[in-house]
Amino acid sequence: MKRIVALFLSVLIITAICCACGNQQKSDDKTVGETTSATSAATADEKSADKTEIVVFAAASMTETLESLAKTYEAAHPTIKITYNFDSSGTLKTQIEEGAVCDLFISAAQKQMNGLEEGGYINKDTRLDLLENKVALCVAENSKSGIQNYADMKAHLEAGDILMAIGNEDVPVGQYTQKIFTYYGLDESALKSKGVLTYGSNVKEVTTQVSEGTVDCGIIYQTDAFSANLKVADTATEAMCGQVIYPAAVLSKSAHADEAKAFLAYLQTEEAAKVFEGVGFTPL
Repeated sequence: MKRIVALFLSVLIITAICCACGNQQKSDDKTVGETTSATSAATADEKSADKTEIVVFAAASMTETLESLAKTYEAAHPTIKITYNFDSSGTLKTQIEEGAVCDLFISAAQKQMNGLEEGGYINKDTRLDLLENKVALCVAENSKSGIQNYADMKAHLEAGDILMAIGNEDVPVGQYTQKIFTYYGLDESALKSKGVLTYGSNVKEVTTQVSEGTVDCGIIYQTDAFSANLKVADTATEAMCGQVIYPAAVLSKSAHADEAKAFLAYLQTEEAAKVFEGVGFTPL
């Protein structure tokens, strides 16, 4: 009987020791796991901290293209991080003038870049004409208007039987549209009063209206039409609205001027040119 009791006690003691060892191992494993996780997070933070951030302000019509090029550039330059701010060129110009952090500016028109150069905001030695675009008349998929060109647009606007989206007068695509209206002898104020026009604060807003079919047609860039899979009925000639040139320049107060210049140089390479051409831009 004493032997049985002794054996039973021995089993209990061994079991307790095993449990204690197991708990300790779990605790150690947890500690190791937490340490490894913390180390990984710290390493990631260190890598991020080691990168130089280039802030690029660019016309909204360049969104998809520049985002694609940034991935390629960052993969080849692991110490560089590209951060974008996309909007209408007029809005971006105002933000720069108000002190926003920016290293590189790419406008959809010369007017905004000219204004920044006159104010001393850009390094004029870095200024160049990067791309050319086209102003496109796009028709909504569900439109029954039958618009096939700008002449059709003029006729329907005068008849008042369509709804058309255009850019505000303070954004480049809106300014190009005003020139097209002038070319065709259309009075924007009269059309607005007639209720046949809607507006967008940048080209993406106009594109969305056409894509969603809330309007019959809209005037955007052919690159935006490509990105949104929209039907282009017609493109404007130089006589209608002038050339659509996208100038670029490094900011005079850029904290990373050399890195910004390097990225701008990359945007002029054959590799970048193929991407630009793929969506309808013409590299200059």
